[in-house]
Amino acid sequence: MNPVITHTEWNHHQQAHRERAERWTLARKQRKVTGEREPVLDFLFEYYPYSPAKLEQWFPGFGWDIEVNEDFNAEHSAFIRTGDAFTIDPGYISKHRRRIEFVIELLTGIQTRNPSFNCFGLHEWAMVYQSPVNEIRHPDPLRLSPQQIANTVEQVGLRCTHIDAFRFFTPEAAPLNANEAGLIPTRENQTQLDQRGCLHANMDLYKYCMWLQPLVPGDLVLDCFELAVCTRELDMQASPYDLAAFSYPPIPIEKTEGRLQYLTRQREISARAEPLRLRLTEVLMMAIGVDLSPLTHAP
Repeated sequence: MNPVITHTEWNHHQQAHRERAERWTLARKQRKVTGEREPVLDFLFEYYPYSPAKLEQWFPGFGWDIEVNEDFNAEHSAFIRTGDAFTIDPGYISKHRRRIEFVIELLTGIQTRNPSFNCFGLHEWAMVYQSPVNEIRHPDPLRLSPQQIANTVEQVGLRCTHIDAFRFFTPEAAPLNANEAGLIPTRENQTQLDQRGCLHANMDLYKYCMWLQPLVPGDLVLDCFELAVCTRELDMQASPYDLAAFSYPPIPIEKTEGRLQYLTRQREISARAEPLRLRLTEVLMMAIGVDLSPLTHAP
């Protein structure tokens, strides 16, 4: 039998969670009204299609029940009522078991695979490599000429391991990619390629939390969202775009000192992601009754 979150406790946690989330959500809501944009934070609500209201919703996570109360949405499809409490419906877990197992496989693979720290964020450069200016994905101006971008890509090299970065490479850039595994990133080999040094793999922890949000404790969801914020900031600062108007100074990875600056921040993000990834994996393993003993920390 699961421990129960009382009505009073639920209200306390929900309020604290919402207040923490509102650091990010209130500004997003205001921008939607005014039509303004913010190239880093808006991405996290658009590329990851989860509304501010969804981020503001708190759940205790798998293993906890919620006392019946008028403030909790009893119609949530992941819950059923058992006596005086709502509990996560075993049918919900069965329905999403294949997705849960995929995430576990992906995260445990990432955890046991050696990280790579030699991409220097060039995926954003590869997305504009030899591309006509009118076909560039972002509306922000480039801070370098197309020739300077091409020279950097060709001299530093592309070593992308993440399908959701690689799939946006220009046709001219894709053949230049040469990661250590010697594989072209695809959806089918994602569980073989994703690794701890990759910004996208670490940013995607937020996506996996939201895929299965009722199973994931609210504090872990926000921890992963805030990691995604820091990761996207680095992603765009290291890009060839000029975001000075939004107070994001560039990290000039076309220069040695810029690559060293990027590497330092990349390692910090990787270290910050590791305990979050382990905790998310453990939660999902418990949800489907998988033995946690094989779960090991990084070598």
